[in-house]
Amino acid sequence: MDDEKVFISNNIRRLRFFANEMTQQELSDRTGVTRQTIVAIENGKYFPSLELAFRIAHTFSVPLSDVFTYFPENDPVHKKMVAKQAKKEKK
Repeated sequence: MDDEKVFISNNIRRLRFFANEMTQQELSDRTGVTRQTIVAIENGKYFPSLELAFRIAHTFSVPLSDVFTYFPENDPVHKKMVAKQAKKEKK
């Protein structure tokens, strides 16, 4: 497991939409981080601290597992997601 890469996806954009179309700025204000941090997390460029992850989940009143999903690199779901992302990037 030490050399295994991981993939963490998130549902923040979807959760914001269903929270009366909450803006990234509103979420950042409620969680105490910058809007740029929220953007980076949503885009998978940055993984939040455990504390911030819980603050985000608390903001939406959902369990942490409804916000973030963890996939080991060899997971079949992860492989499909990577292939789908690669297709998008080619367009």
